[in-house]
Amino acid sequence: MTAATTEPAPLQPVASGPATGFWASYGRSWVRTPGSALYLLAVFVLAMVSVSVLASLFWTGVGLLILVIGLPLIVLTLLIARGFGVADRFLLLLTGQPVIAEPEWNRDTPQATGFWMTLTRPIRNTHYWLYLVHGMIVNPIISTISFTLTVVWLSVGLGGLTYWFWGLFLPRSWNGDGEWGHYVADFMPWLFGGWSSWAVEVTLYLIAGIVFTFTMPWVLGGLARGHHAIAMGMLGRWESDELAAEVRAEAAARGAAVHAEDVALRRLERDIHDGPQQRLVRLQMDLAALERRAETGDTDAAAELAREARGHAKAALDELRALSSGVAPPLLQDRGLAAALDAVATASPLWVQVEIDPAVDRAVSQEVARTVYFIVAELMTNAVKHSGATGVTLRASLRRTAAGAPTHLDVWVVDNGRGGAVITSGHGLEGLRERVAGLRGVLVVTSPVGGPTSVGAHIPLTALP
Repeated sequence: MTAATTEPAPLQPVASGPATGFWASYGRSWVRTPGSALYLLAVFVLAMVSVSVLASLFWTGVGLLILVIGLPLIVLTLLIARGFGVADRFLLLLTGQPVIAEPEWNRDTPQATGFWMTLTRPIRNTHYWLYLVHGMIVNPIISTISFTLTVVWLSVGLGGLTYWFWGLFLPRSWNGDGEWGHYVADFMPWLFGGWSSWAVEVTLYLIAGIVFTFTMPWVLGGLARGHHAIAMGMLGRWESDELAAEVRAEAAARGAAVHAEDVALRRLERDIHDGPQQRLVRLQMDLAALERRAETGDTDAAAELAREARGHAKAALDELRALSSGVAPPLLQDRGLAAALDAVATASPLWVQVEIDPAVDRAVSQEVARTVYFIVAELMTNAVKHSGATGVTLRASLRRTAAGAPTHLDVWVVDNGRGGAVITSGHGLEGLRERVAGLRGVLVVTSPVGGPTSVGAHIPLTALP
């Protein structure tokens, strides 16, 4: 019995990543050095300007607090401090360090309105005060230190390497006692014995230039990282900013949802009053007339009234069905969003191309499903009534993370009509936008004159961080 043999698996190519090791890391540090040097020189100028402007304005405002003008002056100082901080964060991009996220400048709820709330908003926000401390105290101190070290390293490094050239144009004396290279040669005869003063000077400058130039990426990079770390803590975004943004977004979404529902209810009330209610009143009058004709034995007139009453009843039923399609059909509850959207497309008198991801039923909640159904039904009605289109594309898909988890629902209704649709206050698209905003989503309308019209609703399915 022969033993089974197994061929070795073929060698797989190894993906090449960034080079590692000391010299590779040192080379990458050198790439960022010019930007770091430019930042360290520029931020010193910025710091000197900021301390002059902010200190003058702030202490003047403090001195005038007893008067009315003091408070607005302090607010102005905080706003200017914010501008200097933003400029510092912008300059930090030169260093190649990570981008510092923008803080949440407005932590007030949408209900916090009024002149005094707006005026005192910077005073009530800690970020403004940190920007003021950074621009008036911290940044001038650290910028002075870093500027001094940067100038020393640049001058000694670059000057030492090129002294052999520009040193020829300097007077050959030192404090009037001769060339200083002779003193070094006399102090260390075992090293520089027999050397000329010029050779000693060039050699020492060259050694200093090599050392300072070699260490320049580490020194300037370290100074830039120090500035970045301080700016990250004082000028960056905090975890509490995310919570504040979440609260404000939730409040805005609730307000938009409540307003959208209020508008929808008023519109439904108006449509019922102008449509089915009028037909039912007419039906009641026809039935009363039919009763009188029946009592008098006028069968032909009674039959005619019966036919008219049946027509009014059918029309009222059709209008009620159309109105109920914008609320919540049983099909949505029983079979899900995909089947309900497909039913809307089938009921349309236009030719509709349907592209619906069947996974939307498992991904979306009932609240999202009801809103999306209403939006699509409204957009399909608009396409029939106003666009002059002959065909519509209805698309619903999911956006997913790399791990496959759904994050957003994207719904598009695209018609080939005349275009020119715009969102205006008090009209249908504005109501749809508010409904989408109530779910923390975005409604996008693209409708150039001549068409086509594309309306997309992009709704998050997961809570924001």
